[in-house]
Amino acid sequence: MALKADGSADFFTRPYYLSIAGRNVGAAKSFDVINPATGDVLAKAPAASAEQMEEAIASAKSAFKSWSALSYDERQTYLEAYADALQAHRDELARLLVLEQGKPLKTMAEPEVDQSISWIRQIAARRIPVEIVEETDSHYVELHHTPLGVIGAITPWNFPVLLALWKVAPALITGNTIVIKPSPFTPLTSLRFGEIAQSVFPAGVLSVVSGDNELGPQMTAHPDIAKISFTGSTETGKHVIRSAAGTVKRLTLEMGGNDAAIVLPDADWEAIIPQLFFGAVGNSGQWCVGIKRLYVHRSFHADFVEAFVAYAKTQKMGDGLDPDVTIGPVQNKMQFDKVKTFLEDIRVNGQKVVLGGTVDESRPGYFIPVTIVDNPPEDSKIVQEEQFAPIVPIIAYDDVDDVIERANDSPFGLGGSVWGRDTRAAVAVANRLETGMVWVNEIHTQGVDVPFGGHKQSGVGTEHGAEGRQLFTNPKTVLVHK
Repeated sequence: MALKADGSADFFTRPYYLSIAGRNVGAAKSFDVINPATGDVLAKAPAASAEQMEEAIASAKSAFKSWSALSYDERQTYLEAYADALQAHRDELARLLVLEQGKPLKTMAEPEVDQSISWIRQIAARRIPVEIVEETDSHYVELHHTPLGVIGAITPWNFPVLLALWKVAPALITGNTIVIKPSPFTPLTSLRFGEIAQSVFPAGVLSVVSGDNELGPQMTAHPDIAKISFTGSTETGKHVIRSAAGTVKRLTLEMGGNDAAIVLPDADWEAIIPQLFFGAVGNSGQWCVGIKRLYVHRSFHADFVEAFVAYAKTQKMGDGLDPDVTIGPVQNKMQFDKVKTFLEDIRVNGQKVVLGGTVDESRPGYFIPVTIVDNPPEDSKIVQEEQFAPIVPIIAYDDVDDVIERANDSPFGLGGSVWGRDTRAAVAVANRLETGMVWVNEIHTQGVDVPFGGHKQSGVGTEHGAEGRQLFTNPKTVLVHK
């Protein structure tokens, strides 16, 4: 049951709309959106038709002409106004995010909305300047960065507000227009910020079109979409690559990961357990750069596992609207069932579970208990595959060179972390990890000027930083004889 702002029922029973051509419009069909904490239907979301997607893309293409002609300062004014409008709806968006995604309100949902709004303001102030590449008495060369056109954004269900607005801000400030296709599991917050956008931006600049899985291929193959910015699984990303090849679209793909955290022999391991715990289990383990494999030196491995379990027992799992809850459900039934295959594999193979491991099937919602697996073998499913759930394998190692090799022995290369008192030695280990981002003695800090992208099968291209913003543009070289 949805809630009012005062805690009573029916706050979110209002209809939700697609955002197309500057208008909030309905759809002939709808689909259920489930509250993962209860398993109940939260709301009906509009299921756009192929014709409505075509209209959104056509409107974005038309709007591109005038939007790209604006100056950076003029586009910044619009983005600042959008951030102000989102701020006015901040509490509503955060509560809606809890209801459709499951994450705790105070520790995850409110920070996600706040960071999204801040991100828009910060990106709005960034510029890609014209660069003088060469100049002589008779000749000069300028490098410009021109907008691509219509951006198609395909966004996931784990951080549906943040990961969408991470794409919106750089796309719009560089002069592009954008059509967003949110995950069908978490469309409501995206639809809501799309509705809000229609009162701020010119028609067609920002559209949100929710629906079934057929809309994604329609976008990725569409000749009038210049770039796809995708966040999701590696397997889906491969489909995006194949579909986009026919029109030689620009692509930025942030895909799966199997991030390793390495706790070095000199680490103050007791002090960092809370960071490691939430680095793995925060958002119920549902983040691409979450700690998926935790390598701990054998000299303190047993004590570490005992302390990690003790800390885990201090956390509360439940409905994210409960202010004492720090761990919510996994987001959807498909993921819930997938995660149970990991638990079954752990059971069948006799691996040592020191906490959790058994799902209470009588409990409503999609709750996977925090599960800690003590030293599973390197070739086990829980070590080799991305669990995307609150299951943590804690693996003993003896030799630093060996653990680096084990961490790198993966088709993924998204993120990782290294923990130790000797910062220089920890950085040296970090530099040997084959990942796009590595944290040393911290986890999950990011910023608008910090490039983020995956190696190997974890992604193509870069988000954030000057490098990420430039990928929303075409480099254009102008050569001039004086």
